[in-house]
Amino acid sequence: MQNILINGSLSGIIAGFSNRHSMREGESTCMPENNVKDMSRRFINFITFVDLPIKKKFRLFSVGVLFWFVMLFVVTMAALFTVNQKTDNIVRDLIPQDRLAQKIARNIQSLNLDALELSRTPDIRSALRRIETSKARLEDISAFLSALQTGGRVNDYSRENGKLIETFTTSPVRGDLAGEKYVREMTTLQGILVKKFQAFTDQKMENLRDSNRGNVKLKDYQQTLDEALALSNNYSANTSHLYTENAGTINSTVTYTTTIVVVVLVIAMVLLGIFTIWISRSIANPVKSIIEQIHALGTGDVDLSKKIAIHSKDEIGILSAEFNGLMESIHGMTTFKKVIEEDDTLEDVYSRLGNVLREHVGIDEFLIYEIPTNQNKMSPVFPLVLSDNESFCSPDILDSSELCKAKKTSHAISSMVYPHICKQFQIEQGKEHYCIPMIIGGGTGGVVQLVFDKADPRYQDQHDIDRKVFKARQYVKESLSVIEAKRLMDTLRDSALKDSLTGLYNRRFLQECTENMVAGVMRRGKNIGLIMCDLDYFKQVNDVYGHNAGDAVLKETSDLIRSSVRTSDLVIRFGGEEFLVVLLDTNKDETMKVAEKIRESVQNAKFKVQDGVLKKTISLGVSEFPIDTQLFWQAIKYADVALYKAKETGRNKVIRFSEEMWTGEQF
Repeated sequence: MQNILINGSLSGIIAGFSNRHSMREGESTCMPENNVKDMSRRFINFITFVDLPIKKKFRLFSVGVLFWFVMLFVVTMAALFTVNQKTDNIVRDLIPQDRLAQKIARNIQSLNLDALELSRTPDIRSALRRIETSKARLEDISAFLSALQTGGRVNDYSRENGKLIETFTTSPVRGDLAGEKYVREMTTLQGILVKKFQAFTDQKMENLRDSNRGNVKLKDYQQTLDEALALSNNYSANTSHLYTENAGTINSTVTYTTTIVVVVLVIAMVLLGIFTIWISRSIANPVKSIIEQIHALGTGDVDLSKKIAIHSKDEIGILSAEFNGLMESIHGMTTFKKVIEEDDTLEDVYSRLGNVLREHVGIDEFLIYEIPTNQNKMSPVFPLVLSDNESFCSPDILDSSELCKAKKTSHAISSMVYPHICKQFQIEQGKEHYCIPMIIGGGTGGVVQLVFDKADPRYQDQHDIDRKVFKARQYVKESLSVIEAKRLMDTLRDSALKDSLTGLYNRRFLQECTENMVAGVMRRGKNIGLIMCDLDYFKQVNDVYGHNAGDAVLKETSDLIRSSVRTSDLVIRFGGEEFLVVLLDTNKDETMKVAEKIRESVQNAKFKVQDGVLKKTISLGVSEFPIDTQLFWQAIKYADVALYKAKETGRNKVIRFSEEMWTGEQF
């Protein structure tokens, strides 16, 4: 920040000098010197991009880097193009054409030797064999000339044993004046050679029949062969000269390119080094002070009354604004506490805390557990309903909260600090947890579990995770006093909403929570399963064994029903020996399975009474909201109708409501 202020002061001083210079042209004797310094400073600032925003600094810096890379690319590509062109000319044209010219020359030499051998041959059979060999050589010459003229694959076979000597591809001499002239003249000589060879062989055959004839045709034939050989040698020498020229061009191009690349690299490295130092210093110094403030905020050791002054609109100014935003978020925590103090229910407080963790802190996966006072259980309160596969911990902690390490120790537990510290955490690949105990009334009244997926790009930075955890702990800390007060109020309220005998919620509780419960299920697109339960012949228990035995049977029955459903489900003592089970977020027909489970549990139970053991059965009626009706209380009435149907048809059974059972007016 000091650098920014200093740069601003320098700019003001320079501007002041400029203004005074324009106003007092005749007063100052050092005007030219000041003007030179001013222009020099401006020039330095311009070439180092000091006065530009950071984005433009790096944009221009990138353009400069790109320029040198383009220079290297252009030089290299030009060299590669030249080398490739010359190499292609050598490999595709010169070498194959020179090889063909040499093969033609070797065949001509071989023809000359064949002619000498033929002239000395004393018998007709040897002469005929030598003639055939020469004809084959003449055919090879013709084929090689054809390859030079049209291009293509050349297969060279030995005339001695018929084996393939070599195969290669050549391009036509089309466009090459020397090559075209060579093919044209050699083709003419080849035709003459064929005629003179025929004349020579005819004379030879006649000589074998009449030894008095001379070898006049041999000299004529050899003279033509010498002309053809000289022509091939001249063409081969010309091709070799072209090969030497192209090879020299390749060598000089490589040497020249290497020199240019080295010079460009040295210049680029020097300039880039200078610009990097200047630009980094102009950015690093002011940014460093801002980063220190942000780190202090991340650890909580920061003066909230101190804000960073914003002097520019570049990235440094944006960073300062972000820091001020963090300070405002701390102010938001205070506002958060004021809001939750005005919430009506504890559920609203948990819901608001959960929304803050997700929307303001930036943590997507978390669970808020509540631990009731003087109970060894804990239950998830946000999200309100969890299936077994949505929990991050073993289900055992719900029935025995002492298994939760955060609850047991009343200290924060982090697997990022101590891997595998909690045995109850169901480890998933790449996931870590941070559990924050909620200290209420001197004990752990709840746990906020934060889960981070290390595979998520947002959670790769450990410092960012620590900042989120710190912010989450602050929100939890701010909410503790409010939660403690709400829980005290709920305790007083529960005394009016719970049945004292069984500990179950009563009908009044159901009336109060119906609206929120139905709204939550409808929002999630799920169903509510309703099971109306009634003990069969319960009045006989009171009449025969007394009311104490009846109370014991009711209490044990309530425990059996609760053990047959999930902890997130509700069991209501609806009245007398009637119980209502509310299954939240169920699928279609899942309620029937739960009802049958309750029926079997009661049927198999043995109720202890004063005079021995008592066996009881239970009848159950089932309906589902909103499958059977769009009205929640009407769905309860449907379950009650199905219950009476079970009673009428023999008891100890589960009956699912159907439309034909309903004969009354609309609820």
